Amino acid sequence: MKTKFWVALATTTALAMPALAQDAIRIGVLTPLSGTYAGIGQQVRWGLELAAQEINTSGGILGRPVTLIYEDSQANPAVAMQRAERLFDVENVDFLTGTVSSGVTLAVGELAERSGRLMATTVSFADSITGARCSPNVFRVNARAGQQSVALASWLAAERPDARVFYLGPDYEMGRSTVAAFRSNAEGVGATSVGETFAPLDSADYSQYFGALRSARPDVLYTSVAGNDTVRLFTQLEDFGVRANLTVLGASGTVTSQNIAAIGAAAEGFVTGVGYSTLIDTPEHTAFLESFRAASGGADPDLYGADSYGVLFAYQAAAQMAGTTDTDALREAFRGLTWNTPQGVKTIRAGDHQAMQQMYVVRVEGGEFRIVGNVSAADAIGDDLCERF
Repeated sequence: MKTKFWVALATTTALAMPALAQDAIRIGVLTPLSGTYAGIGQQVRWGLELAAQEINTSGGILGRPVTLIYEDSQANPAVAMQRAERLFDVENVDFLTGTVSSGVTLAVGELAERSGRLMATTVSFADSITGARCSPNVFRVNARAGQQSVALASWLAAERPDARVFYLGPDYEMGRSTVAAFRSNAEGVGATSVGETFAPLDSADYSQYFGALRSARPDVLYTSVAGNDTVRLFTQLEDFGVRANLTVLGASGTVTSQNIAAIGAAAEGFVTGVGYSTLIDTPEHTAFLESFRAASGGADPDLYGADSYGVLFAYQAAAQMAGTTDTDALREAFRGLTWNTPQGVKTIRAGDHQAMQQMYVVRVEGGEFRIVGNVSAADAIGDDLCERF
């Protein structure tokens, strides 16, 4: 299946579609279109627009076309809240997605619950989103930090037994959650934690943390920086000679197709646990990969693009099951939903609204990602820690 479409520059994207009888289903997309995480926002946009194009071409959802309405979150919770209110109250969107920063997802999730609307993140990693701070109106179709960490810890146990691990994360909800999740799993397989530090988002100088890193004498550095921050961190690790003899592991959003070229040789040997890889070898994934590349001007999808593509098909499946886009009926349809994605079949666990999926361990070799291990969905998912519903 090869799809031709363009990335529109307008705030509201009405994609080409056959004439449909009813008013459009309005999907709010609150994502970073500027700043450090703009590259992630671009993947979100590519994935959503490809899915919307395919859904509209095949007749829409319940006979209604999908329209995507964008707002720039700037990955800033304060900005995001104002723009989410606009999407809910002025644009009257039926559903909201696209949030990237975990802090944004948590804040906007509270607003969605108060507003009686549903939302789903395709990007945010913080375990608390479907854990301690879960909401009946919030769903996550991507892998949380704990799922990534289970996969990565399995590789660590086999390849770097008894490792000494130092942790460096961005200083906000996602960074602290990913570090905590991997630290727990790494210690569970015999690793020793020798130190941790957290840097502000959009840091220009990571060398100020290298003294503590050196003095801890780790074998392994775990990091969960993302976007342009990864480029700066990895480049500085190389320039200051810190990268030598150090195995670097990280969250699945640390090195992606969006920043690997800019990182260059400093990314070599990096290992992560992911819910998506371009190397998945199925006919369904091959078709998706061809369509995504055609739609994006040749760019590969990463986990953000793939999961953002998948979320609209989850919405479509839930709406068809419910027979309506009414919030209460749609919420019940999402709980326990099983649907097809480029990664394979996913299920949204009813208890905490967390997607279950197979996880992969990938390593950068020769400037490209290679699958070096995998963990089943059942083994990766972990306990349901949501107690609110």
